[in-house]
Amino acid sequence: MKKVISLLLITLLYAGINSAKAQDLSPYIKVGDATTNMDQTASEVKTALTSKGFDIIGEYNVENNKNLKVIVYSRKDLQTTVLKVKDRGALAAALKVGLKVSGSNTTISYLNPEYLFNAYLGDNYSKHQSALQKVTKDVKSALSALGNDNKGFGGSLSAKDLRKYHYKMMMPYFSDPVELEEFSSFEEGVKTIEKNLAAKKGNTKLVYQLKFSSDKVAVYGVGLLDPTKGEGFFLPIIDNSHLAAMPYEIILQGKTATILHGRYRLAVHWPELTMGTFMKIMSTPGEIEDALKALCK
Repeated sequence: MKKVISLLLITLLYAGINSAKAQDLSPYIKVGDATTNMDQTASEVKTALTSKGFDIIGEYNVENNKNLKVIVYSRKDLQTTVLKVKDRGALAAALKVGLKVSGSNTTISYLNPEYLFNAYLGDNYSKHQSALQKVTKDVKSALSALGNDNKGFGGSLSAKDLRKYHYKMMMPYFSDPVELEEFSSFEEGVKTIEKNLAAKKGNTKLVYQLKFSSDKVAVYGVGLLDPTKGEGFFLPIIDNSHLAAMPYEIILQGKTATILHGRYRLAVHWPELTMGTFMKIMSTPGEIEDALKALCK
């Protein structure tokens, strides 16, 4: 009898461990390797997403590299949901697909919505779980037509850890943003940022924008194309197969423009990043801050 009870306890413990592992979330999902070229693959991705009601809100060549492309998409129900989270929840409104050409194939991957939602919405995720999981389900359904790998990569974290994520002790959390500028009004902030983005100040590129004027919230996805300080410098070091992490975002809420701290924003999108590799891009968080702060002047 004791042996039976012991075996039962071991079985239950093993099941619990497996269940916990099953709940871990990877930042990226690989859809598959398409045999079509970049342009055709991008077209097929956009068609698949729009078939589920998503809007394509931007795209660009990451690192200014013709073999790397990100497609940014969103949907009205997602925007309505995340705007209810007042602490920069709108950052979770933009989702991304990455395309990377290697030889004759184009690898399709996407930023895992569930990973992003848990990281950026924190405990508020639970309040809106049904609506958010509907978005995730529709993304998976749309892109499954283009490949059946459906494999997570880039590391993994539990939902619990994502909601309070920081890279190491004394490192910033989601709730520790960098303030870029405080304007006289929301409208003045929009005018200033958009003027500088139109001028491509600091070798930047506007990839997408989401403006919610009635809420006084605007999000700008910004490509960082300076070859010595931007994506072309840091992504090859930390692994550009994670390209669906880009572009970087400015969020204007009311009169204040902020960004997520680089030591949080990069770390959460590269959770397997070793300290040794992180040290190789030690200057990058500050350089990103400088580039985006310049857009607010």
